[in-house]
Amino acid sequence: MIVVHHLNNSRSQRVLWLLEELGLPYEIKRYERNAATMLAPPELKAVHPLGKSPVLDDGEVRVAETGAIVEYLLDAYDPEGRLRPARSTAEGRRFTYWLHYAEGSAMPPLLLKLVFAQLPKRAPGLLRPIVNGIATKAQTRFIDPQLKAHADWQEAELAATGWFAGVHFSAADIMMSFPLEAAASRAIDLAAYPNIALFLKAIHARPAWKRALERGGDYAYA
Repeated sequence: MIVVHHLNNSRSQRVLWLLEELGLPYEIKRYERNAATMLAPPELKAVHPLGKSPVLDDGEVRVAETGAIVEYLLDAYDPEGRLRPARSTAEGRRFTYWLHYAEGSAMPPLLLKLVFAQLPKRAPGLLRPIVNGIATKAQTRFIDPQLKAHADWQEAELAATGWFAGVHFSAADIMMSFPLEAAASRAIDLAAYPNIALFLKAIHARPAWKRALERGGDYAYA
């Protein structure tokens, strides 16, 4: 039986969604973030030394990192290629790009946005104005332009088909869901990005996405 070590409000929601798209049975082992720090609980370190989610167990096989888990599940359980274009095609090359772009390029500026937005709130009272000034400059001069560049690129790439790896929905779209949901939540105005807005509407309408949400529990970006 497949077991997903699932942390609330995390990337592991995408793993549940992929499992639902593939129609695979699975169990969920739940972990809750600390309400004050939003950090994962120490129990996850017994699963993986970094104490992060998702981690997937499939019998004797243990896989960490969302992209690696997606590739493992597709290799093991999607031989027909329903959710991955053939590797030798243009769509297959696009699939590989977006699969890795999601975490490799799209998420870092979003994480920086989150960190610098939180810094003034966590600074000592006397230092708060100075920290706020530094954080504001970092966001306006570096982070926000990066986020706009990424959003403009994603918007343009979705224009042709509405999906990231060709004319059909694929696991690359599952991977891209988290950075786009995060961006819509705290970084971009969807009114300026109609293709991204349509993409999010389309994925949220998928029955498998809804089933994963029911199984996984409350999700901040839902």
